[in-house]
Amino acid sequence: MQDTQTNPAGAASAALQVPNQRARSRSSRLDGWTLGILALAALFFSPMLAVLGIALDNSGDAWTHLASTVLGTYIGQTLLLIAGVGAGVLVIGVSTAWLVTLFEFRGRRVLQWALLLPLAMPSYIVAYAYTDLLEFAGPVQTGLRQLFGWHRPGDYWFPEIRSLGGAATFMSLVLYPYVYLLARAAFVEQSQNLWDAARGLGHDTWGCFVRVGLPLARPAIAVGVLLALMETLNDFGTVDYFAVQTLTVGVYRVWFGMNNTPAAAQLASMVLVLVLVMAALEHIARGRRRFQFSQSAPRRDPIACLHGARAMLAFLACATPVAFGFLVPAVLLGASAIGSEEAAVGVSTLGLAFNSIAVAGVAALVCLCGGLFLAYGARLSGTGFVRTATRLASIGYAVPGVVLAVGVLIPAAALDNLIDGFMRQYFGTATGLIFSGTLYALVFACTVRFLALSFGSVEAGLTKITPNMDAAARSLGHRPAGLLARIHFPLLRGSLMTGAMLVFVDAMKELPMTLILRPFNFNTLATHVYEYASYEAFEQAALPALAIVAAGLAPVISLSLGFAGSRRSSH
Repeated sequence: MQDTQTNPAGAASAALQVPNQRARSRSSRLDGWTLGILALAALFFSPMLAVLGIALDNSGDAWTHLASTVLGTYIGQTLLLIAGVGAGVLVIGVSTAWLVTLFEFRGRRVLQWALLLPLAMPSYIVAYAYTDLLEFAGPVQTGLRQLFGWHRPGDYWFPEIRSLGGAATFMSLVLYPYVYLLARAAFVEQSQNLWDAARGLGHDTWGCFVRVGLPLARPAIAVGVLLALMETLNDFGTVDYFAVQTLTVGVYRVWFGMNNTPAAAQLASMVLVLVLVMAALEHIARGRRRFQFSQSAPRRDPIACLHGARAMLAFLACATPVAFGFLVPAVLLGASAIGSEEAAVGVSTLGLAFNSIAVAGVAALVCLCGGLFLAYGARLSGTGFVRTATRLASIGYAVPGVVLAVGVLIPAAALDNLIDGFMRQYFGTATGLIFSGTLYALVFACTVRFLALSFGSVEAGLTKITPNMDAAARSLGHRPAGLLARIHFPLLRGSLMTGAMLVFVDAMKELPMTLILRPFNFNTLATHVYEYASYEAFEQAALPALAIVAAGLAPVISLSLGFAGSRRSSH
């Protein structure tokens, strides 16, 4: 008789071989999950396709007129704004992340989470607050004129607030946390051994940062800058208030001012192309290089302690963005809210808050269900085709809100006209607006734009659940739906809550899509702030603006606590 030996690892591999083969065979055919993913991907990607399709229509002489008048200005100011914001968030985000990660100084423990606070402050609200403070009739210039006896603007120099430079400055102050958060996480994950080796080769702290820390953190920094630039392209309130003629403003003006949908879609297509070019340039710049972190000795504590003047400079470098990006605007909003007619403004704010919460809550729920379905379906299938479909479904976050509004409203209006014509012809009744100009269109646009937030949160949570748990549950007879309900859903509660909260707050702040897609006589906190700020009635806009900021503090605090918790668990 042939002697055999038992290999536990081989037995386990053999035991899992049949379920894995079944999973592969199941993923190779079109089951219900795969068909559902493909249907959702087609639905959520349809606004982008609609924009490209509408752009192929004849715009008449509008495009020729734009090309000969303002198109060059739109493109030039958009590129300059992107360059200014990109440089601003890069310098602020990387420098503050480096200081709070590598150095110990007084106030560091507070600043490391306070640096995230500007995320709660929408850029258009910061622009309104600082304009009210710094414009010619504002308290700063008025005080300077009284102090030095100046009477006319020509008597002194003061930077122009409503300008391209002002827009880039204020947007950098609220968007740098994207770079700070990712850069700091990258610095924390870097191995201490690499820094010790660099110091052993004669490099000082600055040399270690330039030669080791910065190159290894490059992918995370690039993603943070790209996210900030996408938010810059999406911004409408700041650039419109400052009279900066970007492509986003051009889409809005051509659509509603010239009433030319194809020309607006053509401008929107240029914005889409710009987003794709930015992502492609980052990918090309990275090339074939791969970045990996050794976890043999992750960084636990700062490597240097600062004292005296150096500690003060480090504190000021980190405190300044927090002060100008959050504290000063918050104080200005509070002072304006106190000076307003509190009773009338308070009653109005309650109604606006209800509208905002209703839209944001429904959008968060839809995004949560859609993100869970897509992420879990991709886990079940595992094929490249399905993963590509999920990426297409969640690409809306990279598309500016004005562009999405074009892609949602025009097809919805065409569908409404088709249904209304059919009902009139065969049943003698008019259906009116069913999709366009209703909350359905607004919620759908918010879902398309913010689905990536919930999908990313669920996908990150699923990566922490070992496939062995799926195999064990399947061996006990659980179907995919039962596996999701009994195993994954309880383990994903934290990720689901994080994704829903991020979608809720971003939908509360969303301005361009809400302005275009909202029903008649329907206002939210964001549209109310925009309208009153446009009329220079900042006091009436202050309390709703504070409500938006208060809603934005929830995810910022959770991000801070989550980052601190991850660091404690790594220790």
